[in-house]
Amino acid sequence: LICCYRKPKTKRAKRFLEKREPKLNENTKNAMLIKGGNANLTVTEVLKDIYAVKKPFAVLYKRKNITRPFEDQTSLEFFSKKSDCSLFLFGSHNKKRPNNLIIGRMFDYHVLDMIELGVEKFVALKDIKNSKCPEGTKPMLIFAGDVFDVNEEYRRLKSLLIDFFRGPTVPNIRLAGLEYVLHFTAVDGKIYMRSYKVLLKKSGCKIPRIELEEMGPSLDLVMRRTHLASDDLYKLSLKQPKGLKPKKKKNISHDALGTTYGRIHMQKQDLSKLQTRKMKGLKKRPAEKSAQDDGATPKKSKSA
Repeated sequence: LICCYRKPKTKRAKRFLEKREPKLNENTKNAMLIKGGNANLTVTEVLKDIYAVKKPFAVLYKRKNITRPFEDQTSLEFFSKKSDCSLFLFGSHNKKRPNNLIIGRMFDYHVLDMIELGVEKFVALKDIKNSKCPEGTKPMLIFAGDVFDVNEEYRRLKSLLIDFFRGPTVPNIRLAGLEYVLHFTAVDGKIYMRSYKVLLKKSGCKIPRIELEEMGPSLDLVMRRTHLASDDLYKLSLKQPKGLKPKKKKNISHDALGTTYGRIHMQKQDLSKLQTRKMKGLKKRPAEKSAQDDGATPKKSKSA
């Protein structure tokens, strides 16, 4: 067998390959936004606005690509490997499916699942004359509607939207950083996407008064076709490495109030050899010493 793997010849190529190697803590997922061969102005503006929301973890392809993801996925997999993106948003327009968006994700550079959405109403970022959040702001995601927990397709769509918009994982959160909200509402077969800026107003006490100001973009969506991964493949994509799993701690229990109890196993101690504090009151008296010497066995004297 001839190995097709080629070792990198330069340090730059070596760093490039090391960056794409599997890690215990993966990098923030990047998304690629692709225009179809017949994308109209509405679809183009939607892709631009979502790119503005997703930056800097997104790649926008400005050229048109003639492809149909539900029929042939090779071009999407090629772009995913080229740009190192595990999420994608494909926009197209035709008479049968006007203002069409396909949102999906990859697993090992192959399409895992994707859902087709139709845009019925769109309000762009530039049409709402309000202040915007700075680039790279991590949004707070809110999902309203029982269908997100009941229907399997909507449940998968919720997982897909969380993956797409969640942004980087942060260790700490500050109050001033909570300034961007993405709200998704599912009702009567439609999905309403709204984005708001959080305003912290004075309230006369330590806790500020919170107001929401619509920022854009605003989308009214309807679900069309779906391509969902099988349960086995979906379970495999969720598998975590052993290094991330918390180690089980033995002999530790918790009660109903949350108090932690631990059990320690120790060897039997000889209390006669226990080092105590030296005090005058604890010293042995001469009578106790003589009684102890009388009870001890006399030592044998050395022969002359």
